[in-house]
Order: sequence, then C-alpha cells, then structure tokens
Amino acid sequence: MYKSIFIDLDDTVWAFSENARDTFQDMYEKYHFERYFDSFHQFYTIYSGRNEILWGEYGAGHITKDELNDMRFSYPLQQVGVEDKALVKAYSDDFFAEIVYKKKTMPHAVEALEYLSSKYNLYILSNGFRELQEQKMRSAGVDKYFKKVVLSEDIGVHKPFPEIFYFAMSATQSELHTSLMIGDNWENDIAGAKDAGLGQVFYNVKKTTKFSFQPTGIIEDWNEIGKIL
Repeated sequence: MYKSIFIDLDDTVWAFSENARDTFQDMYEKYHFERYFDSFHQFYTIYSGRNEILWGEYGAGHITKDELNDMRFSYPLQQVGVEDKALVKAYSDDFFAEIVYKKKTMPHAVEALEYLSSKYNLYILSNGFRELQEQKMRSAGVDKYFKKVVLSEDIGVHKPFPEIFYFAMSATQSELHTSLMIGDNWENDIAGAKDAGLGQVFYNVKKTTKFSFQPTGIIEDWNEIGKIL
C-alpha cells in the first residue's frame, strides 16, 4: 500500500534529547558555568522549560530562527543575573559546532531503517535546521538510508501545517495515498500527517495512553515496526 515513508529526525531516529544534554554538559564544563549555577541539573532544567516554549513560538511563526536561538541560550544565564552577550554567543556557537557530531540514535532505529529501506523510499521530514540535520545524519551513519531530506526551512512552513506535507510530496514525487509519516510528536507528525492525508505511525516513546484519534499504527520501540510495515 505504501511507497514513500517520511520520518522525523530528532528523537525519532537521532537521539536529540540525549545528544543535546550531553552537549550542554560539555558546554557547562568548558565555560565553567558552576560559577553561576548550583549544578548542571539546575542549568539544564531552566534551559529545557524555556526552550520548549520558544520552539512552540518558532513553529507558530511568532519568532524567527535567530530570535529562537538568542533567547533560548541567553535565558538560563539571565535567570541567575548574568547578562553577557559575548558569553552567550561563544557557548551557543560551540554548542552548534559540537552537537552535530554526536552519534546516539534511538533504540533499534538503525535496524529498522535497514529493514524499511529495502522495501520503501525513505525521506526525512523535519522542522530542524539544514546546517545541523544533514551533518547529524552523517555523524550517526543514517544518511545512507534516505533518498532526500525535506525541511520546513525549505519553504518557511513547519509541521503540522499541511503545506509542508504537500511540499514534501512534490519534492519527492510521492503521492498522499501511498505515503506515511513516522514521528514522535503527536501534533506535528501525526495530527499534521492525518490532516494532510498521509498515513501515520506514532513513535510513542513517552508511552502516552490517550489519543485524540486512532493513527494508522503505534510503536513504542522501533523493533515493532515490522508488524505495521
């Protein structure tokens, strides 16, 4: 039934949460943030809460990419009374330079990609930034499984808006009725794909139990994908 499989990258294939935390730990130590915070946990908790809100604002088009990055990296320091633009620029630049070389992937993701790529055309469909996503894929060794990387930056529209899915169809010469989206974000990946007319497989890593509709399929681990595709 399906020919084209579109897959989210961050926390679906590439272990973004783990890789980001590891990189922030490196930055915390390199820039001696113990001067300002009681612990790395304090720093990262402050950052994470604000970061999630800012990404929502970016996805809705309320702030630009540059504003997103400036605000999320400066916020933790501001909360402990540190206003140092040079420090923020230095550690954020270093963060982006380092994170793209982190290699952790989600459990059994590589084995699943090996299996899926033998049966379907695989594409990345992500809201992430091109200068980061493609290098992250190379570092993790998963780039070889995908025929194309389609990013929201390409047209300035983010998942879950239908336009990004329609653009992905055109960019990959795919058709809605033979295409399916796999992702960990219910709103962006699953609801967005359903509204656009694609099949959907929810990668339910947080083991959510209540859903607003029944998607095409649900997996909690990539080793379950063979039961659906």
